[in-house]
Amino acid sequence: MAYGRLRLDHIAVVARNLDEGCSYIKDMLGVDMPKGGAHPRMGTHNRLVSLGGDTYLEVIAIDPDAPRPDRARWFNLDQFDEAPRIGTWILGTDNIDDALTCAHPQSGPAIDMARGDLTWRISVPEDGSMPMGGAFPSFIEWRADPHPARKMIDVGLRLKELRIEHPQAQEIEPVLAGRLDGVSIVFEIADHMRIVAQIETPFGTKTLF
Repeated sequence: MAYGRLRLDHIAVVARNLDEGCSYIKDMLGVDMPKGGAHPRMGTHNRLVSLGGDTYLEVIAIDPDAPRPDRARWFNLDQFDEAPRIGTWILGTDNIDDALTCAHPQSGPAIDMARGDLTWRISVPEDGSMPMGGAFPSFIEWRADPHPARKMIDVGLRLKELRIEHPQAQEIEPVLAGRLDGVSIVFEIADHMRIVAQIETPFGTKTLF
């Protein structure tokens, strides 16, 4: 295949606003989300916490103080009006252009992003949607060393397993099979799309979805 090894970069929890998203994490995992930053190009902001190593958890929402961007926001946030949930998962790659040659056809192009001194490229469809409703991962290529997750606050969260549920889950697994490093990722046929994370916390293993 065109691309090499892939690794889980982060899990994105989408929310109508950051307060609601952070309250959800507090209720589900028992921890407070540390500060994050803003994405002027997308009109969004986030909170970030380490999951150990080069993996992290993100809560992301529309930034009410930012001007509306001249394009659709990522993570389908322009259309999102539900309780917070895991919206999608993002795989890290050393060559996003090659990765996208074998990705879902609705994955979109790789666009350049920046926040402070961080720069990266990430796959974002033109309409801001997520392939297969978020079940098929987005791809990211960081231009940073060390990985930005290494500098995030670590409150003792560790991802044990990520389960991807979708009616066409069997179409996702073959594309990624044998190329995923690190955490256990399970694909399961289900009536509806849902992403479920088993996370070890200072208070025991918790479920986030």
